[in-house]
Amino acid sequence: MPLYEHVFISRQDLSNAQAESLVEHFSTVLADNGGKVVFSEYWGVKTMAYKINKNRKGHYAFMRTESPSAGILEMERLMRLHDDVMRILTIKVDEHAEGPSVQMQKRDEREPRRERR
Repeated sequence: MPLYEHVFISRQDLSNAQAESLVEHFSTVLADNGGKVVFSEYWGVKTMAYKINKNRKGHYAFMRTESPSAGILEMERLMRLHDDVMRILTIKVDEHAEGPSVQMQKRDEREPRRERR
């Protein structure tokens, strides 16, 4: 089955519990269409680089999934229709990385950057 990574931003005026329940809601949509969520993270409220729908901040969530393309299309369709979701990003990957995402790792645990010229 193809592997995907999703990041979506929901409105800032939601509570943490409501934002986390969106991940559960979309994972059940995916499960109903033959897929599954392998790993999910709630990144919290973060400031965005520019306003989206008059919002300066948003709740960020990340999911690693394994699903046929029909399940992904249905989940994305429902995300676009949902009033609380402002932006979505879906990427097809060859394999999932182990452990937490780079966003959740501490700065000293990350791999060092290469030197600039």
